[in-house]
Amino acid sequence: MTIIYNARIVDENTDKKGAVIIEGKKIKRVFYGTFKSAESVLKAANGGKTKNAAQTEIAGKTKNAAGAGRNSSLSKSSGMTEIDAKGLVLAPAFIDMHAHFRYPGQTQKEDLDSALKAAAAGGFGTLVLMPNTNPVVSSKDEALKVDQEAAERKMSRVFQSVSLTKRFDGSTTVHLEGLDKKTTPVISEDGREVASSAVMLDAMKIAAKKKIVVSCHCEDPALAALAKTYRTRALELMAKYKIPAWGAIDKKVLAAVPASALGQIVQNIKEANSLLELAEDAATERNILLAQKAGCHIHLCHVSTVQSVMAARRAKAEEKNYKNGFKITFEITPHHLALEGTAVPKIFAFVNPPLRTANDRAALLAALKDGTADCIATDHAPHTMEDKAAGAPGFTGLETAYAVCNSVLCKKEKIPSQKLMALMSARPARILGLKKGLVAAGYDADLVLLDPDKKWRVDSSRFYSKGKATPLDGKTLAGRVVATFVAGRKIFGER
Repeated sequence: MTIIYNARIVDENTDKKGAVIIEGKKIKRVFYGTFKSAESVLKAANGGKTKNAAQTEIAGKTKNAAGAGRNSSLSKSSGMTEIDAKGLVLAPAFIDMHAHFRYPGQTQKEDLDSALKAAAAGGFGTLVLMPNTNPVVSSKDEALKVDQEAAERKMSRVFQSVSLTKRFDGSTTVHLEGLDKKTTPVISEDGREVASSAVMLDAMKIAAKKKIVVSCHCEDPALAALAKTYRTRALELMAKYKIPAWGAIDKKVLAAVPASALGQIVQNIKEANSLLELAEDAATERNILLAQKAGCHIHLCHVSTVQSVMAARRAKAEEKNYKNGFKITFEITPHHLALEGTAVPKIFAFVNPPLRTANDRAALLAALKDGTADCIATDHAPHTMEDKAAGAPGFTGLETAYAVCNSVLCKKEKIPSQKLMALMSARPARILGLKKGLVAAGYDADLVLLDPDKKWRVDSSRFYSKGKATPLDGKTLAGRVVATFVAGRKIFGER
């Protein structure tokens, strides 16, 4: 048994002082009030009264939720673990709908050990992994192998997604018939788009039959290919003048770039980004139409434009008109909600989709504030520095996600911490159908201790992840993950 006391409990429904009793892998009891010792928690659990501590429990309407074990007597034992939260936030561990662990086959970029350590340090208890590995994960058995290898490490839980088309061949979907939503709740072609609408519709119909979520990388392939020609031109000049492709650049390096060359680089990137904006918007509209026809649950990855947000809003409003099971959810990344990519140096930060304009970022923030956006997902995409310098798109994001979101959404935009916990925990848990995401009796004991006011400077050299490329390097953020618990066991404690 573990007792965490002297905490500020924050989840989607709660922001109160309190304490938690964990038994096995589950939260057994939750109490509100001021608890300065484990003994005071036990006294409340056994029906006693303590000064300034009232026994109350989080509402739960499911079997074995609030009040689980209420009639059993609890006592201090030699095997009991006592944790003084020291007034820190105790929240549900985060759930990431979108991460790349590069396993199998790309262990020079990341491996299970480095990725799971980074996830724990970032406060993530559960992650959905994308299938663009080597080989591409395209079967239930291949996905389960990754899940099981991760489970053996006794860290965060992972769900390895399976590709929409076999080995990303763009045409074969028969492998999807062998999937089970309990072990493979998400399928995706992330990293690319399924070019054929007919093939995508077929994949969505299979997913609808099996109640599996289709996670879509919305990017028209032909427009993306055209954009790549402009990016390549920019990258050739960036390599010549030693400009890194992750948006963090030494001022002396930048000062040495001739104005004419800088102008050419910026213009080519802007041309590429304009095409990639159109690519996202066109594919978003297409995928929504196909999902409505198929009656499946579509989840839009890394939404980044005004038009795509508007399309998702319209589709959500139309859900009630479809009786075939159509549902739409979407995610926004920490880097898209925090950064803009229209000016130097962030314009050099190569990611798909690109960092967008101030108007796009405003639309993303509005969608997060008003509840249209369903969750925040990292799109953690580690690369070697050599690959990143050559233009490989994506950033390392697990270890900075909470701090970015807390800094931008809670500190600057003044949204309540409860809403952030909904976006990072409760809502993705519901999308995946998991008994996680709340600090409530009967829920999985996946928890995180947070210091929301702790300021720290990002130093990517200290990341657990092998990927060190981030546009946030050197930036000061507010909010630190102090400890992470999965299934009641501590898997991370701040260095």
